[in-house]
Amino acid sequence: MKVVVQKYGGSSVADFEKIKLIAKKISEIANKDTGIVVVVSAMGKTTNQFIQMAKEISENPPRREMDMLLSTGERITMSLLCIAISELGIDSISLTGSQCGIITDDRHNNARVIEVRPFRVQDELAKGKVVVVGGFQGVSYKRDITTLGRGGSDTTAIALSAALNAERCEIYSDVDGVYSADPEIVKKAKHLDKVSYQHMQEMSSNGAIVLNSQAVQFAKEKNIAIYARSTFKPGKETIVRNFPHGITKGVMAVVYEKNIIKVHFNSDKKSIFNKLLDDLENEQIQIKELNYFYYEEAKKFKCSFLISPKDLYSWENIEIKLIENYKFELKFEKDYSTLSLIGEGLNKDNSLLIDIIFLLKKNNINIYGISTTSYRISILVSKENLEKSVKICHTKWIENT
Repeated sequence: MKVVVQKYGGSSVADFEKIKLIAKKISEIANKDTGIVVVVSAMGKTTNQFIQMAKEISENPPRREMDMLLSTGERITMSLLCIAISELGIDSISLTGSQCGIITDDRHNNARVIEVRPFRVQDELAKGKVVVVGGFQGVSYKRDITTLGRGGSDTTAIALSAALNAERCEIYSDVDGVYSADPEIVKKAKHLDKVSYQHMQEMSSNGAIVLNSQAVQFAKEKNIAIYARSTFKPGKETIVRNFPHGITKGVMAVVYEKNIIKVHFNSDKKSIFNKLLDDLENEQIQIKELNYFYYEEAKKFKCSFLISPKDLYSWENIEIKLIENYKFELKFEKDYSTLSLIGEGLNKDNSLLIDIIFLLKKNNINIYGISTTSYRISILVSKENLEKSVKICHTKWIENT
């Protein structure tokens, strides 16, 4: 039996009518020769509502309890979708992440999938049932419920696709694939018919929200093609898979991350820096663009790095704690954003970087940091100049090429 895995995001299941429409779409492709596994997110803004509910009680809710709370959103959706499918005369069954055998590490709120044991899913498919799975969640080796971070339903879908040797993985949302920039900001953003794993991962890691970065990494490791489509406006799609190098030379997309904090560390004791890294790891804070310096004569350590607080439910409290513990060593600078140009061979020489610096300076936009790879050039700018920066870079390297 061939297997197709579909994933529907929160906007696709935002209300009862949309859930009924998805049930109808599923009924049109369900047959005895094809096993259908459907991964769903929580309805609409349910996850944000749950986070707000928790904050009404506590400014620093325990991560384990947040996972117990947030995982209920997907359980509501999967149950309602199964009810809608049964109304169409099709057998279906809803399963949680743990019932599907999605095993994770024990990092609450941002767990990593370490193994998938899909025996229950395979048994239900063999009975001819459509299997509806609550995305975004798994169970740790300690048997605690865990969640996979923002966009984690993508990871659920691709992890199951790999474990089931699925024919394809279809990711449905309110946009019809991947664009060269955020269409909400850049009206002339171009639809991308195909994107390599490497480019998609760079885009996802630096602000693009169409696909989850961990999910793309999983797909890359297992060589699973991803089809990103619109739920209710069929036609266009973006295929994410391996492509030969050299197809997308130059800049192919401009992405951004709006809320960035720049952290400065200064100390004469290396042990304090090591302790800071341990504290950041314990708080599950991922650091980016680390610049580390040791001055032999002065016996001093200096470094700077970036933090994206968007997925940290209690960043304000974490910040206060860090300032108390490192009052003489740490300094936080806020109101920054990152602008990233994505492509191939971007740092083969300095010409593109020189052009970016000149273009932003010409438009009175200050640069506060730069990092490069062969697939990406990222620029740290003020938040107030972010949209302007995105537009002028997209015009220069995508619209005018």
